[in-house]
Amino acid sequence: MNPYDLIRIARHLATGGVSGNRGRPRQADLRRAVSTAYYALFHALSHCCADTLAGATPSHRRQPGWQLVYRSLDHGPARNRLENPAEMRAFPPEIRNFGFRFVAMQIQRHSADYNPAESFSRPHVLQFIDQTEQAVTELERCAPTDRRSFALYTLFSPRSGGGRGRQNPLAPLLPRPP
Repeated sequence: MNPYDLIRIARHLATGGVSGNRGRPRQADLRRAVSTAYYALFHALSHCCADTLAGATPSHRRQPGWQLVYRSLDHGPARNRLENPAEMRAFPPEIRNFGFRFVAMQIQRHSADYNPAESFSRPHVLQFIDQTEQAVTELERCAPTDRRSFALYTLFSPRSGGGRGRQNPLAPLLPRPP
């Protein structure tokens, strides 16, 4: 799934294009736009993980291993990893921004999808979409080694236990803080 297609659809929803009310989208349109913008981030991260760990060519993308990595990303655990400021600090600002935006948009998506009392405004939703697009673009521009480290960090958590002072086994793979 192409994250930019999802961003385009989110913009279309946020401007009232679906309901035919150009400039006056319904709350249902705005809610779907927020949810679709979040899924643009989710699929961008899934692509990042699969491309960096299983290969980025069209041939790789048809392989079961690529599809397995792509489908391995889980919403909750990804959020838990990305909202850890101590470990996220090891990544470049573009990846930290992506992580922040992922967590923020997941919160917004939960409100859009599950909180009937929540109300969204067109300007705020369009701002969310712009920030989402910026985060996806910045992630794609990061160095391949940083994206690979980010993919490994996001998909894999160290097992608990092992005593006090146990170092994160992924630490050697993480970039050094600036």
